Amino acid sequence: MTSTATPGIFVGVDTHADTHHVAIVNEHGKKLADREFPTNATGYADIEAWIRSGGKVLRVGIEGTGSYGVELARRLHRHGYDVAEVPRPDRRLRRAQGKTDVVDAYAAARRLLDGSDVTAPKNRDGAVEAVRALRVARNNAVKASTTALNTLRALITTSPEDLRGQLRMLPRARLLAACLAFDPAPDQLTDPGEATKVALRSLAHRVIDSQTHADELKKQLAALMAQIAPHTVGVFALGPDTAAALVTAIGDNPDRLTTEAAFARLCGVAPIPASSGKTTRHRLHRGGDRQANQALHVAVIVRLRYDQRTRDYVARRTIDGKTKPEIIRCLKRYLAREVFRALRADFPSGTPTAA
Repeated sequence: MTSTATPGIFVGVDTHADTHHVAIVNEHGKKLADREFPTNATGYADIEAWIRSGGKVLRVGIEGTGSYGVELARRLHRHGYDVAEVPRPDRRLRRAQGKTDVVDAYAAARRLLDGSDVTAPKNRDGAVEAVRALRVARNNAVKASTTALNTLRALITTSPEDLRGQLRMLPRARLLAACLAFDPAPDQLTDPGEATKVALRSLAHRVIDSQTHADELKKQLAALMAQIAPHTVGVFALGPDTAAALVTAIGDNPDRLTTEAAFARLCGVAPIPASSGKTTRHRLHRGGDRQANQALHVAVIVRLRYDQRTRDYVARRTIDGKTKPEIIRCLKRYLAREVFRALRADFPSGTPTAA
């Protein structure tokens, strides 16, 4: 008897800034077709229409759902497709088969057949994406302020002695005020002292402007976090920025993390066995989201200073023979469990939304 069922297909996408190369394989991994599309609204619509014409789409694997492939992943997810994040082909495969967009697209499609290293991508179409955007802008402003201040201090070190002696020992606030008060003569810029004053005043303006932007963005970030994740912000030692890093790590679809162990692994705090012979121990997990891991580390350091229960735990585990790094790893694991419960309380429906 001949089956009339629509054949199932798997789709792989190799993403780039200007083009996406799409490949289709059947349920047995046989190559069916491939095609290149531009990365614009028309191209995304053409991709959807083309893969739909090839048969029943079982799953779509996209490289770089957090960068070049983000908009295509958004569109396909909104239209009900099962979208997965696939890693780049390993180096051994590239050495054997070479590297082209066609090869990478087919490799992405075939990864879906066995599901090896395939993960659910973060959705980027809700309130958490808004948090990420604000946090990216604030971090950039903080880095710009720090860079300008470091440059200002380095310039003072090599400035003429009359300026260096006047400025080198001043604290940050007085140093910036002194640099802003300079009124160099514009017709004497051949004088190193006058030119240095112009440079110092410009750098001081940059420090203050960047810090002002950072403070304003921090207020907006804190207000947004209090609106969408009050339980997470309420965890002791988590501020708006560290809580935002943890919320951003799970994305707009936290339901993809079914257990707190999965969340701990995402944050890079899952214990990894490292035993041998008579030695039984665990080591730090070096994978996961490094910004989320840093947020947990900062919170643990704050707790070590201000939380008596944490200090008691450190004393007890030190007596047991644990080293300081091992104790911090354990504390980060415990904190990840607490944060996961708070996230579940904030997003019980699985989709973060603004109140």
